Amino acid sequence: MTETSVVERPIGFAEFIALIATLTAMVAMSIDVILPALADIDADLAADNPNDRQLTITMFILGMAFSQVVYGPLSDSFGRRFGIFLGLGIYLAGTALCLMSDTLPTLIFGRIVQGIGAAGPRIVANAIVRDRYSGRSMAQISSLVMMVFMLVPVFAPLLGQGILTVATWRGIFWFLAFFAVFAYVWSATRLEETLSPSARRPFGAGPIFEALKLIVSNRLAVGCTLALSFFFSAFLAFLSSSQQILGEAYGLDDWFPLTFSGMAIVIGFAAAINARLVMRYGMQRLSSVGTIGVAVISFIFVAWSQVVGMPPLWFTLFWLCIAMGSIGIISGNLNAMAMEPLGAVAGVAAGAIGSVSALISAIIASFIAGQYDGTAQPIALGFLVCSLIALALLRWATKERVRRVL
Repeated sequence: MTETSVVERPIGFAEFIALIATLTAMVAMSIDVILPALADIDADLAADNPNDRQLTITMFILGMAFSQVVYGPLSDSFGRRFGIFLGLGIYLAGTALCLMSDTLPTLIFGRIVQGIGAAGPRIVANAIVRDRYSGRSMAQISSLVMMVFMLVPVFAPLLGQGILTVATWRGIFWFLAFFAVFAYVWSATRLEETLSPSARRPFGAGPIFEALKLIVSNRLAVGCTLALSFFFSAFLAFLSSSQQILGEAYGLDDWFPLTFSGMAIVIGFAAAINARLVMRYGMQRLSSVGTIGVAVISFIFVAWSQVVGMPPLWFTLFWLCIAMGSIGIISGNLNAMAMEPLGAVAGVAAGAIGSVSALISAIIASFIAGQYDGTAQPIALGFLVCSLIALALLRWATKERVRRVL
């Protein structure tokens, strides 16, 4: 029996996009569906500090950060399907820990294990896309995946809120267990192995080290990975404190899931636009324009906060729409640019890029979100600083002047 004989017929383009988006969505689903439950978790598990609830988000990302670099080499050596199934198994173990937790530290540990598991499907999905596509076509596919993937954060907070009406916050983790099983069955029955045995690399420190040397010696890969890391830091900081900002500071309360879903729609819409524009204007130009846009609107937000005070809700939502829309444009492009020169070591590259970006993002986001003071100003300042750093890194990576992309 061959590794692909479990698939009765080749997977079609639309189903491929949907499946890759589902595997990638393990991360978003695991984060977004619990956002409405953070206050309940805080009350039930008696957190010492109200900001400690943010650790259920940032520690999940931290678990991903330290494990992604392992899945790449494993999938390069044993195949893409192996990496997916291993990650889903670990994810289910972490979910079980969350379900059994009776203290916040135990829940956070379970979230770390969940993050370790979720890294597998996410990283291997990137490697699978690189196995099949390259260049602007890869950026287009990444944008289409992002467009489908963004259905998750659109509905996940609403789904989490719905679960809370009939169950406790633990019911959300039962749903996550079901989601992981669904992803496993779909992958096992429909996803073909995209890495042939002849293209596999030996698993060991030597081959991995050689692949990593190839990655770190590539200016474009390093620069785009770091740019993505800093830009995503600000997004993650908002994500982990979004319930406090929108639900508490602006008093949206029960409207928070719907408002958050609106932000996700903006990201998905921007990703769809990027999929159409990237073939014409290129990844670098769109990424630079998006980053500049976030820097400008965040500067205005910070200045308003300093001079007048906390901006009204309408302007905060406008600022967030610009920032979230840029996520839909920038993330797929920067990831594709970083992966483009690394096709020969796609698995290790996907793992290294994912680990570095997640680790840097988790550390910086924890610091930014920890500055929450009842207003959105610390997050806006984080967006401003991180976007400027990301823009500088992008210029360094491509040796292009900002004026040439405007």
